[in-house]
This record gives sequence, structure tokens and C-alpha cells, in this order.
Amino acid sequence: SLIWMREEEKLAHDIYTALYQKWGKQIFSNIAASETTHTEAVLWLLDKYGIPDPAKTQAGVFTSPALQKLYDTLVAQWNASLRDALIVWATIEDLDIYDLNSQMKDVDNVDIATVYARLKSGSENHMRAFVRNLNQNGWTYTPAYISQAEYDAIIGSEQQWWMGRGRNN
Repeated sequence: SLIWMREEEKLAHDIYTALYQKWGKQIFSNIAASETTHTEAVLWLLDKYGIPDPAKTQAGVFTSPALQKLYDTLVAQWNASLRDALIVWATIEDLDIYDLNSQMKDVDNVDIATVYARLKSGSENHMRAFVRNLNQNGWTYTPAYISQAEYDAIIGSEQQWWMGRGRNN
């Protein structure tokens, strides 16, 4: 699960960096910086437990064929409009939350469980930020991975602060 989460967090970083370059909205840059923190947290776990890092240094390149395909698909979607870019952003956070929920069910290691809980909190914050941006433009997002009930609970809750970081979006 650590290998998957390392690359999934890198996927988010790489896409948000590209979104910022394309659309110039500061929120994409802010969240990309936050995703750097997420990738580093998972890298710390990989290093601690002697697991080789799967992440490639080149943006948009992934070891996992499934994540490479997802990246390529999402990149094709966000070029059309800012609305599409924001929906891609929300979709990535939706998937992150879904995957973290799935991974946390089987984790019995305190270090991993703690990092995953913090990653989930960060993804929920990011989702709230993107949905806020969508709503400000009169657009909506329908979750593709998590349930509507979980989505509604996330959107209806307050930002969470962790790892000594303040509001960045």
C-alpha cells in the first residue's frame, strides 16, 4: 500500500503543478506544495521500512501502469476548461480518500496508520477547497469513488489542521 500511495500522491502533485502552469490559479500551486508534503511523508515510511521508492523523478511518469493510465486520462480531461480542471482536482482527492479508506482497513502499523490518517485529512481539506472553487463558479461535483454520504460529510465539515501546517488554500 505504501508503494501505491507514494505514486498516487505524486500523481496529485504532478497534475496540480501542471494545472497551475496551464490555468495560473494560485490554489493549484498551493495544493501542489501540500502534495509535496504528502509524498515526503510516504517516502519517510518507505525509507524507515527499507522499501525501495517507486516514484520516478520525471513529472507525469509512473512505475504503476494503472497510475500512468489514470494520469494520462486525467491530463486529457483538464485541458478543455477551468471547470474540467477543477473536476479533475476533485476526482483525484475523491480517489485518494477512497484508496486511503481501503488501505487503512488493513493497516496495523501505528506509523502507517498515523500517516494515512493525516493524508486523508489533507485530501478532505483539498476536496473542500476544490468544491468551494467549483461552487463559486456555479459548478458542482459528484463523487466518483467515495459514497455521496461520505462526500456530504466531508464537504459539511470544517478544515482540519495537521503536521503543523495552517490553511494553504
